[in-house]
Amino acid sequence: MASDFINRELSWLEFNQRVLSEALREDLPLLDRLKFLAITDSNLDEFYQVRVGGLHFMKQEAPRSRDIVGMTPSQQLKAIRLRTKTFVEDQYQLLNHSLLPALAQEGLSIQSLKSLAKHQLSDLKHHFEENIAPLLTPFALENTDLIPSMTLCVATLVQDPQERSTRLVIIPLHSKLPRFLDVPDSSGRTFCLMGDVVGTFCKSLFPDEEVLATTPFRLTRNTDIAVDEEDTNDFADEMEQVIHARKNASSIRLQLEAGAPTRLAAALRKSLGMKPESITRVPGPIALADFMQLVFLEGFDHLRAPGMPPVPSPRFDPHESIFDTITREDLTLLHPYHSYEPVIRLVEEAAKDPQVLVIKQILYRTASDSRFVKALCRAAENGKQVTVLVELKARFDEERNLGVTEELQKAGVHIVYGVKGFKTHAKLTLIVRNEDGRLKRYAHLGTGNYNESTARLYTDVSYFTARPEITSDSSLIFNAVTGRTKLVRCQKLVPAPTQMKHQLLALIEGETLRAKNGEKAHIMAKTNSLQDREVIEALYRAASAGVKIDLNVRGICCLKPGRSRAKKNIRIVSIIDQFLEHQRIFYFGRAGDSQVFISSADWMTRNLEKRIEIMTPIEDRASKKLLIGNLEAAFKDNTQAHVLLPDGTSERITRGKGERAFRLQTYLYKQVQREAKTRQREKASSFEPHLPQD
Repeated sequence: MASDFINRELSWLEFNQRVLSEALREDLPLLDRLKFLAITDSNLDEFYQVRVGGLHFMKQEAPRSRDIVGMTPSQQLKAIRLRTKTFVEDQYQLLNHSLLPALAQEGLSIQSLKSLAKHQLSDLKHHFEENIAPLLTPFALENTDLIPSMTLCVATLVQDPQERSTRLVIIPLHSKLPRFLDVPDSSGRTFCLMGDVVGTFCKSLFPDEEVLATTPFRLTRNTDIAVDEEDTNDFADEMEQVIHARKNASSIRLQLEAGAPTRLAAALRKSLGMKPESITRVPGPIALADFMQLVFLEGFDHLRAPGMPPVPSPRFDPHESIFDTITREDLTLLHPYHSYEPVIRLVEEAAKDPQVLVIKQILYRTASDSRFVKALCRAAENGKQVTVLVELKARFDEERNLGVTEELQKAGVHIVYGVKGFKTHAKLTLIVRNEDGRLKRYAHLGTGNYNESTARLYTDVSYFTARPEITSDSSLIFNAVTGRTKLVRCQKLVPAPTQMKHQLLALIEGETLRAKNGEKAHIMAKTNSLQDREVIEALYRAASAGVKIDLNVRGICCLKPGRSRAKKNIRIVSIIDQFLEHQRIFYFGRAGDSQVFISSADWMTRNLEKRIEIMTPIEDRASKKLLIGNLEAAFKDNTQAHVLLPDGTSERITRGKGERAFRLQTYLYKQVQREAKTRQREKASSFEPHLPQD
């Protein structure tokens, strides 16, 4: 009997195929296509480290466990290998036969050392000796733990002429070395791969020995290592140990170039103890994610699409206190179309405002030189009570977050390391001011991290409010997290893991009952992932009752659309475009009395049951209209949208004959621009009199 669900891992791989489909588009500028190719490989690297690594662990610890479809870990790993093999073939077919030749015609080429002129080789050798060799540390492969994960290395087979014995030596490429080395060329920009340069000139690292063969390679280790939260007194120290453990965790993938010398490849595989199915041979350079280094080269603007620089929201007057602005009305921004500056400004202004007494914020992933962190430090130094929850379990950002906590603590900020047993993924800032002897609270809630770098790349929602019921709930949530108090039912906010899943199921059931009673029933949702079984089954029941369900799911989707009665009312689209779709917006029609929410949580079991998350109702008319329009526009996209199919694959939505092109991200950007221009005209046509001072 066929399953009513789609395997999570295969669904994710299909999402990555949609990203690759952007790189395949000949109507896109070349460097944008290269960017999407690089993104697919970066995505795949993380997938292997986390998801494949986790499946390897499950295969050992719980080999008979089954996923939502009924597949065991071994069955999933086999299916992943087969699907990934096809995907990687598609990547290199595109790179070798389309992108690299086209880029070379535009004056940007990647050359092998064999194709260089003698003077170029001589210059490269000199550069190697002066600027590269001092950064290299070869080591004999006696302890495989010394091979760093996800680091490009050069394997060398070295022979001692006196003893005629050979040994395997590994040369990791220093993180400060560029992947692509610029070669002077009068006809354009020419690059050589650093791995090839090291492999060609590394003989100087082995005096009086002969280098028989070299090849670049990369090892992937399992990063799915859990922290022991029960038996630790120092959680930060425990996280440091986990970070260290990942560096020499079990190996799950060995990447080699297809042309790697057979003898060397065999010696490397044997030394690492890798099984044949864990080896990936690629017909080109390893680590395509590194090609992102070429995407933003100066002098090639004509090979990139015009950007969409953020538009300052006219609702935030830079000459007015941001607290006065929020007091006047609730405000909702759509990033990155709207500038992220008001979110940063809220904390920066609070840090220096003498009326502000308390600042509380949750940090999950921050920018490398975070203005939020600087402002929070300044606030503490100015005598304000500052409490920051820093989630140390934010995967791949653990080291950075440990550094952030140290910086904040030095400034006098009170730090909380998340919640035992849960990740804190909510996006929340709370500020308390003393206004004429009365305390007033202000809150910011969002769908994205407090990270000014990703705020220019991800689509997210920001909501500013001074509504007492929202700010009071925000205090309850902070108190529950920092003081281990019981999280009683909130007035407006819907937190996970205590209430959100129950509330979502109730909202879906409400639409189901309306449909059964002959009322208009409609659900729209925009989320990154849909995986939770109970939510999916509730949606099936709703669709069967006649509820119209429109889902915009960027990535994983375990719900299977189809023609059956239970599924015919469900439409699922996925949009891949210039910005990463990251918003979570939920709409429930309620027969005309609609409810709209934004959330930090996806519809996944981990978000609903194992994380601290917040779902925020949006009730002011202007914000609701903005978000509903955002949702509706997603289902009009006939340029960047794909429709999900019953077999788990997807296909790009194509325009009908005579149909006008509609692109969600362009539409939203133009909408924000129009709003700004309209406000400017209104301001220009109004007069503000000078009033006498008291």
